[in-house]
Amino acid sequence: MRYLGLDVGDRMIGVAVSDETGTVAGGLPTLRRVGPRKDVRAVAELIRHHDAAEVVVGLPRRLDGGLGPQAQKVLAFMEDLRPVARVPVVPWDERFTSVVAERALVEGEVSRRDRKGLVDKVAAILILQNYLDYRKLAEAEARSSPD
Repeated sequence: MRYLGLDVGDRMIGVAVSDETGTVAGGLPTLRRVGPRKDVRAVAELIRHHDAAEVVVGLPRRLDGGLGPQAQKVLAFMEDLRPVARVPVVPWDERFTSVVAERALVEGEVSRRDRKGLVDKVAAILILQNYLDYRKLAEAEARSSPD
């Protein structure tokens, strides 16, 4: 089963997809935002093209866990996407993923110019990989716990 991961920003949407086993996340080209309906259609097309069974959307929570203005925008995007996606669209806490993505690119000595275009993609990969790892751990714990 494949999963699609999204890092939804005001100007760009970072995109990642898992392998067929739902184990490893890899990046896809970043989408430039052009308008709510077109953005949703572009993501829906990616869902169909990659035969994704679920979409994981990074939800930018505040440090206290609350939802700020950007999180509200992401939730609105998710609500627009759900009827078109025809697969589950789930939020995933994305605190610090953009910071971690930026740091990884700096440590990888990626130039400032090139980093700008990669941060959204790397953030989407991190969001999706964290979700996949969580699912695998939860499945393993469920198998090992006595009923």
